[in-house]
Amino acid sequence: MIAIMDNPALIFRNVRQVFTRGEHALCALDDVSFDIIPGQVTGLIGPDGAGKTTLMRLACGLLRPESGIISALGLDAVAESQIVQSAVGYMPQRFGLYEDLSVQENLDLYAELQGLPQEKRAIRYTELMHMTGLAPFTARLAGQLSGGMKQKLGLACALLRAPRLLLLDEPTVGVDPVSRRELWAIVYQQVKEQGMSVLLSTAYLDEAERCNEVLLLHQGKLLGQGAPAEFSAKVQGRIFQVSAAGISHRQLQTRLDQAPGVLDALVEGETVRLVMEPAIQPTAENLLPGLDDVHIQPVAPRFEDAFVARLKVRHNGTAGLGGMNLHIDSGEGGEVIRVDKLLRRFDDFIAVNNVSFNVKRGEIFGLLGANGAGKTTTFRMLCGLLPASGGELSVAGLDLHIARAEARRHIGYMAQKFSLYGDLSVMQNLRFFASAYGLRSHHQDERVKWAINTFELADYAETNARDLPLGFKQRLSFAAALMHEPEILFLDEPTSGVDPLARREFWARTNALAEAGVTVLVTTHFMEEANYCDRLVIMAEGTVLAEGTPREMKARARTADNPNPSMEDAFIRLIEQREQNKAMEIVA
Repeated sequence: MIAIMDNPALIFRNVRQVFTRGEHALCALDDVSFDIIPGQVTGLIGPDGAGKTTLMRLACGLLRPESGIISALGLDAVAESQIVQSAVGYMPQRFGLYEDLSVQENLDLYAELQGLPQEKRAIRYTELMHMTGLAPFTARLAGQLSGGMKQKLGLACALLRAPRLLLLDEPTVGVDPVSRRELWAIVYQQVKEQGMSVLLSTAYLDEAERCNEVLLLHQGKLLGQGAPAEFSAKVQGRIFQVSAAGISHRQLQTRLDQAPGVLDALVEGETVRLVMEPAIQPTAENLLPGLDDVHIQPVAPRFEDAFVARLKVRHNGTAGLGGMNLHIDSGEGGEVIRVDKLLRRFDDFIAVNNVSFNVKRGEIFGLLGANGAGKTTTFRMLCGLLPASGGELSVAGLDLHIARAEARRHIGYMAQKFSLYGDLSVMQNLRFFASAYGLRSHHQDERVKWAINTFELADYAETNARDLPLGFKQRLSFAAALMHEPEILFLDEPTSGVDPLARREFWARTNALAEAGVTVLVTTHFMEEANYCDRLVIMAEGTVLAEGTPREMKARARTADNPNPSMEDAFIRLIEQREQNKAMEIVA
């Protein structure tokens, strides 16, 4: 094991950073001071626009602060920025890969940029490819890798020189739970074997629990630093689980979210998890008047509870969809989406193979799977954006083999990646999509006004889309997908990378749509979001691995050691069982 240095790995003293665009000045960091303890993993946590990426870029000498002192590995990050950039490992949000180069060519390029001696490269490449599982794919173009494989290649490039300080800016965004777990294993292996210090920002607050210490940023200010348990202890006695008979989990959450004294209500399996206002004890009579068989029990707090309690501002009511006049057949139980033995080939590669499922009116239906499982390909076929190679699929009663254009009029689509026009303002984007959906004159004006008000975009109406904070990009994408009041909504990893507060707001609106009769098909890598689904399928390598309700999925993962498995537990167990079965078939 490598000896750990005594001095802080990273020091910020009264650091301030301001960005100016035209007449507007944005204070990204405001008088931030902290020390990073060496030889451990420190989490950098905060909502969208908190200043996390700015802090990372300052720490590795890529930006100069307006004022303050930054020291990385004992080096002045301003006066010695070139040396700092060479000494510190940095993995930006989008991995920093060159997608037209192969895995090996990316490694060679980063080895050259980092000055790794030629004689040390072969051994280091072998170590990193073994560690990341990428050894069989060194000739593959980076652009053809799955999200999880790109993530691991980006990490390998950052680790070529085994830096003493490693900065990871949201490395797990958009990747599945198996890949997230593998990344954490690699990170902690480096900490243990190399004595490495790691600063890791993340939008997944369950990952904060894995850190030795966390920094909590909000609006450019450091609100606190300490072990995750120290933050959680501050909300002890304010966290409860509630269940009630005769009401759906979505309706239960909606009612509880509007109940007096409730700061936050989150669907958690078959119950709803509450964060109460300080000094308020929940009772069935206060929370759910008129309902029988209500059960309320206190539970241990976790870091996410503390995050929400510190940063969430309670509004009167939930994020609604005022003015959404949906003209949907009120008949219940009708089949809106039908997929039977769906097939999609790309030359010799079969991306989707014999997939079947159906979705009923007003359901939220989840499509889950590891990176490369075929979810997005299935989505694109159902949206009429990609023809199927075989099988049957219909949307709103229309056969997508012959009526793709007509079917698209019934569909709202929110893409996995931000797909609006970055050089157009929020208002221009909304008007463009309204026109594309055939909305004209007074009707278009009404819908644009509805979108601006409902999604609280007024302050950003003249801001170019590319300059929006991530949470507001999500709002704009959601609003654009709803401009024509579709009866079916396709959401492809809609909350990827956004913070927990933005996720809550998004699901409040999605739940309201489902209650109004909109049919929702959603993919997500955030497994706890699967609890919002009525039913779901889990895909692997283009096929359906399992289908059922969230409760049925979790029942498959229940063991004596884990009697109350989470959706992530269920997902990982199903994927592992598949891999074990494949290994046994090979041996046989």
